[in-house]
Amino acid sequence: MNTVTVIGSINLDRTIRVKQMPKPGETMHTKEIFSAGGGKGANQAVAAKRSAAITHFIGAVGDDDAGKAMLELLTQEEIDLTGVTTLTNTSTGQAYVVVDDAGENQIMIHAGANMAFDPDYVAQQRQLIENSDFIIAQFESATDSTIAAFKLAQAAGVRTILNPAPAMAKVPTELLAVTDMIIPNETETEILTGVKITDEASMLKAAADLHALGIAAVIITIGSKGAFYDVDGRHGIIPAYKVNAVDTTSAGDTFIGAMSSVLKSDFSNLEAAIRYGNGASSLTVQRFGAQPSIPYRHELIEAGLAE
Repeated sequence: MNTVTVIGSINLDRTIRVKQMPKPGETMHTKEIFSAGGGKGANQAVAAKRSAAITHFIGAVGDDDAGKAMLELLTQEEIDLTGVTTLTNTSTGQAYVVVDDAGENQIMIHAGANMAFDPDYVAQQRQLIENSDFIIAQFESATDSTIAAFKLAQAAGVRTILNPAPAMAKVPTELLAVTDMIIPNETETEILTGVKITDEASMLKAAADLHALGIAAVIITIGSKGAFYDVDGRHGIIPAYKVNAVDTTSAGDTFIGAMSSVLKSDFSNLEAAIRYGNGASSLTVQRFGAQPSIPYRHELIEAGLAE
């Protein structure tokens, strides 16, 4: 059983369902509106925990109703929140999500407390980091805090996983230098490397550029096609499961969290771990909402997607 620590975002998601995305200046009626737990970091932590990983979180919420609601939700998931601080006079992160009938989404984020915890606070969580198998981070919290966490992790021999999302035009080389595995999608890969992803050859070229920065393992998620990987001279594409997607909001986060729960620290079982992550994502996209859609391990077993 892996021990996974996520550093990053905790958001209260407010989701609006519509028939199709509104055009500029257009007003339309919604089909449904609801609130649920979200934030890329929190989603990844929930996915890891529901796949039986021992899961810790480093982050922050504000002293508001949204913060209280998110702490309660994550406590119910039995995620260790000793690394989560509550900041006064600060709003909890929130995301506003629009989902259409095709399952596509548009997301607007107010970072709030997610950007307000700093490297000094991360240093106080040294023991959590050093006792982990993997540290996972995204770009919905302060980059300097992530760098601090990854440096502590690498010094302790703990593997670091970076999900470079939302896309950042200029990723600090200091962060990439302490990243063991990077998991961008096609757009993020092009922003990182300048290589337009069109086929496996272009993915190999982009992966080579990322390896040249010192990153051992590269996974490029390619939506309904699955995931490309390149590690230790092995590469290929693990196909996604074919399902009827209704909401793709937390598909990538589910993939990363679930995969980290079964991945070996030497990446020797990466192909099997990707297949497990693909299975988890295939269940997620068939449901609405971010955290409510994330499956438990027993659901993957019952669906024949895991043993």
